[in-house]
Amino acid sequence: MVYRISELAVEVGLSRTALLYYEKQDLIKGQRLSNGYRVYSERDLQRIRLIRQLQAGGLTLKECKACLEAKVDRKLLQRRLHKLDEEIAQKQQSRQLLAAMLGEGNLKEWHENTNKLAPDAHLDWLMKQGFSEKEALRLKWLSKDMNEHEQYMAEFMTVFEALDRWAPGSESETLKALSLLPEQPKVILEIGCGKGLATTVLANNTTASITAVDNEQSALTRLSDRFEADGLASRLTTVCASMTALPFNEASFDLLWAEGSAYIMGVTKALSQWKPLLDDGGILMLSDLVWLTDTPNEEAIEFWKHEYPDIQTVTTRVKQMEIAGYDVINNFTLSRQAWQNYYEPLILRIEELQPEMQGSQVLKEIGKEVDIYSNYLGQFGYQMFILRKCR
Repeated sequence: MVYRISELAVEVGLSRTALLYYEKQDLIKGQRLSNGYRVYSERDLQRIRLIRQLQAGGLTLKECKACLEAKVDRKLLQRRLHKLDEEIAQKQQSRQLLAAMLGEGNLKEWHENTNKLAPDAHLDWLMKQGFSEKEALRLKWLSKDMNEHEQYMAEFMTVFEALDRWAPGSESETLKALSLLPEQPKVILEIGCGKGLATTVLANNTTASITAVDNEQSALTRLSDRFEADGLASRLTTVCASMTALPFNEASFDLLWAEGSAYIMGVTKALSQWKPLLDDGGILMLSDLVWLTDTPNEEAIEFWKHEYPDIQTVTTRVKQMEIAGYDVINNFTLSRQAWQNYYEPLILRIEELQPEMQGSQVLKEIGKEVDIYSNYLGQFGYQMFILRKCR
Protein backbone atom coordinates (compact mmCIF):
# COMPACT_ATOMS: atom_id res chain seq x y z
CA MET A 1 0.00 0.00 0.00
CA VAL A 2 1.24 3.48 -0.83
CA TYR A 3 0.21 6.85 0.60
CA ARG A 4 0.26 10.29 -0.87
CA ILE A 5 1.78 12.84 1.50
CA SER A 6 -1.62 14.23 2.48
CA GLU A 7 -2.86 10.71 3.30
CA LEU A 8 0.27 9.90 5.28
CA ALA A 9 -0.13 13.14 7.25
CA VAL A 10 -3.63 12.09 8.30
CA GLU A 11 -2.45 8.61 9.30
CA VAL A 12 0.37 9.83 11.57
CA GLY A 13 -1.09 13.14 12.78
CA LEU A 14 1.65 15.35 11.39
CA SER A 15 1.62 18.25 8.97
CA ARG A 16 2.80 18.07 5.36
CA THR A 17 5.66 20.41 6.32
CA ALA A 18 6.76 18.08 9.13
CA LEU A 19 6.79 15.09 6.78
CA LEU A 20 8.90 16.95 4.26
CA TYR A 21 11.33 17.75 7.08
CA TYR A 22 11.40 14.05 8.04
CA GLU A 23 12.28 13.24 4.45
CA LYS A 24 14.99 15.92 4.38
CA GLN A 25 16.52 14.27 7.48
CA ASP A 26 16.47 10.94 5.62
CA LEU A 27 14.00 9.40 8.07
CA ILE A 28 11.55 8.44 5.30
CA LYS A 29 12.03 8.07 1.54
CA GLY A 30 9.21 9.08 -0.76
CA GLN A 31 9.03 8.15 -4.44
CA ARG A 32 7.89 10.57 -7.10
CA LEU A 33 5.44 9.13 -9.64
CA SER A 34 5.28 10.06 -13.30
CA ASN A 35 2.30 12.30 -12.57
CA GLY A 36 4.46 14.31 -10.12
CA TYR A 37 2.85 13.06 -6.90
CA ARG A 38 5.06 11.79 -4.08
CA VAL A 39 4.04 8.51 -2.46
CA TYR A 40 5.22 6.70 0.65
CA SER A 41 5.26 3.05 1.59
CA GLU A 42 3.91 1.11 4.56
CA ARG A 43 7.51 0.99 5.80
CA ASP A 44 7.59 4.81 5.88
CA LEU A 45 4.34 4.85 7.82
CA GLN A 46 5.66 2.43 10.42
CA ARG A 47 9.02 4.21 10.72
CA ILE A 48 7.17 7.44 11.53
CA ARG A 49 5.06 5.68 14.14
CA LEU A 50 8.19 4.19 15.71
CA ILE A 51 9.88 7.61 15.69
CA ARG A 52 6.87 9.12 17.45
CA GLN A 53 7.14 6.43 20.14
CA LEU A 54 10.83 7.20 20.63
CA GLN A 55 10.11 10.92 20.75
CA ALA A 56 7.68 10.23 23.58
CA GLY A 57 10.77 9.29 25.60
CA GLY A 58 12.24 12.74 25.02
CA LEU A 59 14.59 11.88 22.16
CA THR A 60 15.31 14.39 19.42
CA LEU A 61 14.79 13.47 15.75
CA LYS A 62 18.55 13.14 15.34
CA GLU A 63 18.68 10.75 18.30
CA CYS A 64 15.68 8.83 16.95
CA LYS A 65 17.48 8.35 13.66
CA ALA A 66 20.54 7.00 15.49
CA CYS A 67 18.31 4.52 17.35
CA LEU A 68 16.74 3.38 14.08
CA GLU A 69 20.02 2.80 12.33
CA ALA A 70 22.12 1.20 15.07
CA LYS A 71 21.99 -0.46 18.46
CA VAL A 72 20.48 1.70 21.19
CA ASP A 73 23.05 3.97 22.87
CA ARG A 74 22.48 3.30 26.57
CA LYS A 75 24.50 6.34 27.69
CA LEU A 76 22.29 8.53 25.54
CA LEU A 77 19.17 7.04 27.09
CA GLN A 78 20.60 7.47 30.59
CA ARG A 79 21.29 11.17 29.90
CA ARG A 80 17.77 11.61 28.57
CA LEU A 81 16.31 9.79 31.57
CA HIS A 82 18.23 12.02 33.96
CA LYS A 83 17.04 15.15 32.15
CA LEU A 84 13.47 13.88 32.17
CA ASP A 85 13.66 13.22 35.93
CA GLU A 86 14.82 16.81 36.44
CA GLU A 87 11.95 18.14 34.33
CA ILE A 88 9.43 16.00 36.22
CA ALA A 89 10.77 17.24 39.57
CA GLN A 90 10.49 20.85 38.38
CA LYS A 91 6.95 20.29 37.10
CA GLN A 92 6.03 18.65 40.41
CA GLN A 93 7.34 21.66 42.32
CA SER A 94 5.34 23.93 40.04
CA ARG A 95 2.23 21.89 40.64
CA GLN A 96 2.74 21.88 44.40
CA LEU A 97 3.12 25.65 44.42
CA LEU A 98 -0.03 26.24 42.39
CA ALA A 99 -1.96 23.77 44.54
CA ALA A 100 -0.68 25.48 47.70
CA MET A 101 -1.77 28.89 46.40
CA LEU A 102 -5.23 27.38 45.95
CA GLY A 103 -5.20 26.28 49.59
CA GLU A 104 -4.29 22.64 48.92
CA GLY A 105 -0.82 22.63 50.48
CA ASN A 106 1.75 24.40 52.65
CA LEU A 107 3.16 27.69 51.38
CA LYS A 108 5.63 28.30 54.20
CA GLU A 109 8.83 27.43 52.32
CA TRP A 110 7.75 29.49 49.32
CA HIS A 111 7.01 32.53 51.49
CA GLU A 112 10.35 32.16 53.29
CA ASN A 113 12.32 31.93 50.05
CA THR A 114 10.44 34.80 48.42
CA ASN A 115 10.88 36.98 51.49
CA LYS A 116 14.62 36.30 51.43
CA LEU A 117 15.04 36.94 47.70
CA ALA A 118 12.61 39.85 47.24
CA PRO A 119 11.37 41.15 50.62
CA ASP A 120 9.85 44.42 49.41
CA ALA A 121 8.17 42.86 46.38
CA HIS A 122 6.90 40.04 48.62
CA LEU A 123 5.32 42.53 51.02
CA ASP A 124 3.71 44.48 48.17
CA TRP A 125 2.36 41.26 46.67
CA LEU A 126 0.83 40.17 49.99
CA MET A 127 -0.94 43.50 50.26
CA LYS A 128 -2.26 43.05 46.72
CA GLN A 129 -3.77 39.77 47.95
CA GLY A 130 -5.90 41.70 50.44
CA PHE A 131 -3.73 41.75 53.57
CA SER A 132 -3.24 45.04 55.38
CA GLU A 133 0.39 46.06 55.87
CA LYS A 134 0.14 45.01 59.52
CA GLU A 135 -1.15 41.56 58.60
CA ALA A 136 1.31 41.22 55.72
CA LEU A 137 4.22 41.93 58.07
CA ARG A 138 2.89 39.41 60.57
CA LEU A 139 2.56 36.88 57.78
CA LYS A 140 6.18 37.48 56.70
CA TRP A 141 7.57 36.97 60.19
CA LEU A 142 5.05 34.73 61.97
CA SER A 143 2.60 32.51 60.06
CA LYS A 144 4.56 32.46 56.74
CA ASP A 145 1.56 30.92 54.99
CA MET A 146 -1.25 33.08 53.66
CA ASN A 147 -3.68 30.14 53.63
CA GLU A 148 -3.10 29.39 57.32
CA HIS A 149 -2.53 32.96 58.53
CA GLU A 150 -5.86 33.59 60.24
CA GLN A 151 -5.77 30.38 62.27
CA TYR A 152 -2.09 30.83 63.08
CA MET A 153 -2.56 34.40 64.37
CA ALA A 154 -5.53 33.36 66.49
CA GLU A 155 -3.33 30.76 68.20
CA PHE A 156 -0.40 33.19 68.42
CA MET A 157 -2.51 35.84 70.16
CA THR A 158 -3.91 33.22 72.54
CA VAL A 159 -0.33 32.58 73.67
CA PHE A 160 1.02 36.14 73.77
CA GLU A 161 -1.90 38.35 74.79
CA ALA A 162 -1.44 37.26 78.38
CA LEU A 163 2.31 38.07 78.37
CA ASP A 164 3.86 41.48 78.97
CA ARG A 165 7.04 40.75 77.02
CA TRP A 166 7.04 39.66 73.39
CA ALA A 167 10.83 39.71 73.11
CA PRO A 168 13.91 39.51 75.37
CA GLY A 169 14.64 42.60 77.44
CA SER A 170 14.88 44.10 80.90
CA GLU A 171 14.21 47.41 82.56
CA SER A 172 17.78 47.49 83.88
CA GLU A 173 19.27 47.19 80.40
CA THR A 174 16.91 49.76 78.94
CA LEU A 175 18.17 52.01 81.74
CA LYS A 176 21.79 51.07 80.95
CA ALA A 177 21.31 52.07 77.30
CA LEU A 178 19.70 55.31 78.45
CA SER A 179 22.68 56.04 80.73
CA LEU A 180 25.05 55.73 77.74
CA LEU A 181 23.41 58.60 75.85
CA PRO A 182 25.75 61.57 75.45
CA GLU A 183 23.05 63.99 76.63
CA GLN A 184 19.57 63.88 78.10
CA PRO A 185 16.84 63.73 75.43
CA LYS A 186 13.99 66.24 75.25
CA VAL A 187 11.76 64.76 72.55
CA ILE A 188 11.65 60.96 72.15
CA LEU A 189 10.04 58.81 69.47
CA GLU A 190 9.72 55.17 70.50
CA ILE A 191 9.15 52.91 67.50
CA GLY A 192 7.43 49.59 68.13
CA CYS A 193 6.62 50.30 71.76
CA GLY A 194 4.41 47.25 72.33
CA LYS A 195 2.87 47.32 75.79
CA GLY A 196 5.26 50.02 76.93
CA LEU A 197 7.78 48.35 79.22
CA ALA A 198 10.64 50.42 77.78
CA THR A 199 8.38 53.48 77.51
CA THR A 200 7.89 53.44 81.27
CA VAL A 201 11.65 53.35 81.88
CA LEU A 202 12.14 56.28 79.49
CA ALA A 203 9.40 58.27 81.22
CA ASN A 204 10.64 57.60 84.75
CA ASN A 205 14.25 58.45 83.96
CA THR A 206 13.95 61.50 81.69
CA THR A 207 11.85 64.64 81.55
CA ALA A 208 11.29 64.25 77.81
CA SER A 209 7.99 64.22 75.99
CA ILE A 210 7.46 60.78 74.46
CA THR A 211 5.65 59.74 71.29
CA ALA A 212 5.05 55.99 71.29
CA VAL A 213 4.26 54.27 67.98
CA ASP A 214 2.92 50.78 67.39
CA ASN A 215 0.58 49.18 64.86
CA GLU A 216 -1.38 47.34 67.56
CA GLN A 217 -4.00 49.68 69.04
CA SER A 218 -4.78 47.37 71.99
CA ALA A 219 -1.14 47.68 73.14
CA LEU A 220 -1.26 51.47 72.86
CA THR A 221 -4.51 51.58 74.84
CA ARG A 222 -2.94 49.52 77.61
CA LEU A 223 0.09 51.81 77.61
CA SER A 224 -2.07 54.95 77.82
CA ASP A 225 -4.03 53.49 80.74
CA ARG A 226 -0.81 52.72 82.60
CA PHE A 227 0.55 56.23 82.09
CA GLU A 228 -2.75 57.72 83.19
CA ALA A 229 -2.63 55.70 86.40
CA ASP A 230 0.99 56.76 87.02
CA GLY A 231 0.29 60.43 86.44
CA LEU A 232 2.49 60.56 83.34
CA ALA A 233 -0.18 60.93 80.66
CA SER A 234 0.67 64.57 79.92
CA ARG A 235 4.09 63.51 78.60
CA LEU A 236 2.81 60.71 76.35
CA THR A 237 1.37 60.73 72.85
CA THR A 238 0.43 57.40 71.27
CA VAL A 239 0.21 56.93 67.52
CA CYS A 240 -1.09 53.81 65.80
CA ALA A 241 0.96 53.70 62.61
CA SER A 242 3.32 51.60 60.56
CA MET A 243 7.03 51.97 61.27
CA THR A 244 7.55 51.93 57.50
CA ALA A 245 5.58 55.19 57.05
CA LEU A 246 5.98 57.25 60.21
CA PRO A 247 3.74 60.37 60.06
CA PHE A 248 6.20 62.92 61.47
CA ASN A 249 8.12 65.88 60.14
CA GLU A 250 11.84 65.76 59.57
CA ALA A 251 14.13 66.69 62.49
CA SER A 252 11.25 66.31 64.98
CA PHE A 253 13.09 64.24 67.60
CA ASP A 254 16.45 64.16 69.35
CA LEU A 255 16.11 60.47 70.30
CA LEU A 256 14.61 57.52 68.46
CA TRP A 257 14.21 54.37 70.57
CA ALA A 258 13.61 50.99 68.92
CA GLU A 259 14.04 47.88 71.06
CA GLY A 260 13.72 44.69 69.01
CA SER A 261 11.52 46.22 66.30
CA ALA A 262 13.73 47.33 63.39
CA TYR A 263 14.01 43.77 62.04
CA ILE A 264 10.34 43.94 61.00
CA MET A 265 11.13 46.32 58.15
CA GLY A 266 14.82 45.42 57.90
CA VAL A 267 17.62 47.08 59.85
CA THR A 268 19.33 48.75 56.89
CA LYS A 269 16.02 50.14 55.66
CA ALA A 270 15.18 51.39 59.17
CA LEU A 271 18.55 53.13 59.44
CA SER A 272 17.84 54.96 56.19
CA GLN A 273 14.15 55.77 56.57
CA TRP A 274 14.24 56.85 60.22
CA LYS A 275 17.33 59.03 59.95
CA PRO A 276 15.55 62.18 58.62
CA LEU A 277 13.31 62.22 61.72
CA LEU A 278 16.34 63.01 63.91
CA ASP A 279 17.61 66.53 64.39
CA ASP A 280 21.29 67.27 63.77
CA GLY A 281 23.36 65.06 66.03
CA GLY A 282 20.27 63.18 67.20
CA ILE A 283 20.55 59.69 68.71
CA LEU A 284 19.11 56.38 67.57
CA MET A 285 19.02 53.50 70.05
CA LEU A 286 18.34 50.31 68.17
CA SER A 287 18.57 46.69 69.30
CA ASP A 288 18.89 43.73 67.00
CA LEU A 289 19.49 39.99 67.08
CA VAL A 290 23.12 39.27 66.11
CA TRP A 291 25.67 36.49 65.95
CA LEU A 292 28.13 36.72 68.83
CA THR A 293 30.54 34.22 67.28
CA ASP A 294 31.94 33.63 63.82
CA THR A 295 31.41 29.88 64.19
CA PRO A 296 27.85 29.24 65.42
CA ASN A 297 26.42 25.73 65.63
CA GLU A 298 24.83 24.42 62.43
CA GLU A 299 21.49 23.83 64.17
CA ALA A 300 21.40 27.47 65.30
CA ILE A 301 22.36 28.65 61.80
CA GLU A 302 19.59 26.59 60.22
CA PHE A 303 16.99 27.86 62.70
CA TRP A 304 17.79 31.56 62.30
CA LYS A 305 18.11 31.15 58.52
CA HIS A 306 14.34 30.60 58.55
CA GLU A 307 13.33 32.84 61.46
CA TYR A 308 15.62 35.82 60.80
CA PRO A 309 17.60 35.43 57.55
CA ASP A 310 19.18 38.89 57.95
CA ILE A 311 20.92 38.07 61.24
CA GLN A 312 24.48 39.50 61.12
CA THR A 313 27.57 39.71 63.31
CA VAL A 314 28.07 42.82 65.42
CA THR A 315 30.95 43.87 63.17
CA THR A 316 28.77 43.70 60.07
CA ARG A 317 25.94 45.67 61.70
CA VAL A 318 28.37 48.37 62.86
CA LYS A 319 29.71 48.73 59.30
CA GLN A 320 26.16 49.03 57.96
CA MET A 321 25.39 51.71 60.53
CA GLU A 322 28.47 53.70 59.63
CA ILE A 323 27.69 53.44 55.91
CA ALA A 324 24.15 54.69 56.66
CA GLY A 325 25.59 57.88 58.20
CA TYR A 326 25.82 57.20 61.92
CA ASP A 327 28.61 57.23 64.49
CA VAL A 328 28.40 54.16 66.73
CA ILE A 329 28.82 55.66 70.22
CA ASN A 330 28.43 52.42 72.17
CA ASN A 331 26.95 48.94 72.03
CA PHE A 332 26.48 46.05 74.44
CA THR A 333 24.90 42.59 74.57
CA LEU A 334 21.71 41.90 76.50
CA SER A 335 22.28 39.68 79.53
CA ARG A 336 21.02 36.14 79.98
CA GLN A 337 18.56 37.58 82.51
CA ALA A 338 16.95 39.66 79.74
CA TRP A 339 16.28 36.44 77.83
CA GLN A 340 14.97 34.69 80.94
CA ASN A 341 12.54 37.58 81.45
CA TYR A 342 10.99 36.63 78.13
CA TYR A 343 11.31 32.86 77.96
CA GLU A 344 10.43 31.82 81.52
CA PRO A 345 6.89 33.29 81.40
CA LEU A 346 6.54 32.02 77.81
CA ILE A 347 7.46 28.46 78.79
CA LEU A 348 4.93 28.53 81.65
CA ARG A 349 2.30 29.84 79.25
CA ILE A 350 2.98 27.01 76.80
CA GLU A 351 2.66 24.43 79.56
CA GLU A 352 -0.64 26.01 80.61
CA LEU A 353 -2.07 25.93 77.06
CA GLN A 354 -0.73 22.53 75.96
CA PRO A 355 -3.80 20.48 77.00
CA GLU A 356 -6.23 22.66 75.02
CA MET A 357 -3.91 23.41 72.05
CA GLN A 358 -2.46 20.00 71.24
CA GLY A 359 -1.13 19.88 67.71
CA SER A 360 -0.85 23.67 67.50
CA GLN A 361 1.74 24.84 64.95
CA VAL A 362 2.40 27.91 67.10
CA LEU A 363 3.25 25.82 70.16
CA LYS A 364 5.44 23.54 68.06
CA GLU A 365 7.43 26.47 66.68
CA ILE A 366 7.77 28.14 70.08
CA GLY A 367 9.01 24.84 71.48
CA LYS A 368 11.72 24.71 68.81
CA GLU A 369 12.71 28.29 69.57
CA VAL A 370 12.98 27.50 73.27
CA ASP A 371 15.29 24.57 72.46
CA ILE A 372 17.55 26.84 70.37
CA TYR A 373 17.60 29.42 73.17
CA SER A 374 18.39 26.79 75.81
CA ASN A 375 21.18 25.17 73.81
CA TYR A 376 22.88 28.02 71.96
CA LEU A 377 22.27 31.37 73.67
CA GLY A 378 25.67 33.06 73.76
CA GLN A 379 26.35 32.15 70.13
CA PHE A 380 23.63 34.70 69.33
CA GLY A 381 22.06 37.48 71.35
CA TYR A 382 20.45 40.90 71.27
CA GLN A 383 22.79 43.84 70.87
CA MET A 384 21.90 47.40 71.93
CA PHE A 385 23.43 50.01 69.61
CA ILE A 386 23.63 53.72 70.50
CA LEU A 387 24.13 55.70 67.30
CA ARG A 388 24.56 59.41 66.61
CA LYS A 389 23.35 60.87 63.33
CA CYS A 390 26.34 62.38 61.59
CA ARG A 391 26.08 66.14 61.19
